[in-house]
Amino acid sequence: MNVEDVMTTHPVTVHVETTVKEALALLEAHRLTTLPVLDQHGRVCGVVSEADLIRDRLPEDQRHQIIQPQTSRPTPSSLVGDVYTPHAVTVGPHDDVTAAVELLTSSVIKSVPVVDRRGMIVGVLSRSDIVHVLTRADADIEGAVTEMLKAVGHPEWSAEAHDGVVAIEGPGSDRERSLARATALSVTGVVDVRIE
Repeated sequence: MNVEDVMTTHPVTVHVETTVKEALALLEAHRLTTLPVLDQHGRVCGVVSEADLIRDRLPEDQRHQIIQPQTSRPTPSSLVGDVYTPHAVTVGPHDDVTAAVELLTSSVIKSVPVVDRRGMIVGVLSRSDIVHVLTRADADIEGAVTEMLKAVGHPEWSAEAHDGVVAIEGPGSDRERSLARATALSVTGVVDVRIE
């Protein structure tokens, strides 16, 4: 399964000129934690997170100043370009989704921009996208695998899914078993394949 099979298309993005307030509103409206940041040419140049956007935004409560003398505080940055993290970790649409999942589960990164060869954004892959795939109904998985098996010329093979594990009956030779396995594993929601 490729990243493009499970990514969110039409991602919410910001530019370096977007205000921090606008970026915060986008995070809130879309229930996101991170946004890809695009340069003036529309290429991904970084990401901005909740932490980047809220850092140093709130003034100290003046009631606490009675006890401690007030210290001067710099004016918070107003543009995303002043607070974002440059050099975003990205993946490609044709990358294997398992490698992307490893990245999302072995680090603090919760989502990654998906970019084409020119660095233009084509989607975003998040942990919630993977959760969505893994909760696909078994009946939907069975139907999709059956259609794929027909498409590769084997309508006589049958597929049954249980908790995302697909059991395929029909393939006889090693080559047929390999074809059945590869075909089923290309369907979103399939977590394993057994040939019976």
